[in-house]
Amino acid sequence: MKEPDIDIIRQYVEYNIGVFHKKRIQNLEKLRLNQILKRKNPYLFKAKNILTAQDLIKTVLDAFLSSQEETIFGEFLEGLAVFICAGVYGGKKSSAEGIDLEFDKDDIKYIVTIKSGPNWGNSSQINKMKDNFKKARKILSTNTSKINIVSVNGCCYGKDNNPDKGDYLKLCGQRFWEFISGNDYLYINIIEPLGYKAKEKNDEFYESYAKLINVFTFEFGREFCIDGKIDWEALIKFNSSI
Repeated sequence: MKEPDIDIIRQYVEYNIGVFHKKRIQNLEKLRLNQILKRKNPYLFKAKNILTAQDLIKTVLDAFLSSQEETIFGEFLEGLAVFICAGVYGGKKSSAEGIDLEFDKDDIKYIVTIKSGPNWGNSSQINKMKDNFKKARKILSTNTSKINIVSVNGCCYGKDNNPDKGDYLKLCGQRFWEFISGNDYLYINIIEPLGYKAKEKNDEFYESYAKLINVFTFEFGREFCIDGKIDWEALIKFNSSI
């Protein structure tokens, strides 16, 4: 085991966090009004008594972008975890389906699926993860029959004070980052470099965001407003009619 090099980790974060910001803006520029209106619940907006086109557009767009950003940032954190583990334990991206990381530590081979936070899936998704663990263990056991294999669901933030789930371990937040690095404080050390050029990048993002709000508000008013009022019947038909 090597000690994690905090300076190298910082350099990795500062370099790669730019990819996260770039993807945010690229996804924003690809959006179309029809795309987001079809994916959100118009009944909810009516129940919240939203009266203006701009308020509705902002609400829909913010919900849509929040979901996208969770996915993009989750990919970034997964890459960071694999990078750190590679430097400390020689970990690598796994070729097995649904397995993000595998590495050896104390005569144990760990197979890890990485999620952003602890509340990431429903029962079907968790069962799928268990099935992926089972298949990966079977393949690895065939290659090396005497190997001790442990399955881990690693979560980049949050807590779960009952990590032993029987078929696998669930390690969240500090436990996860310590597990892949051997460093108790890594979960704190990585937070500061995440803000690298954040203001500059966010200013660029919000310039594109404001432009899109204006464009979508104009389009929505033209298609779904009558005499300055939202035409809820037209919106419902667009979203839900056969």
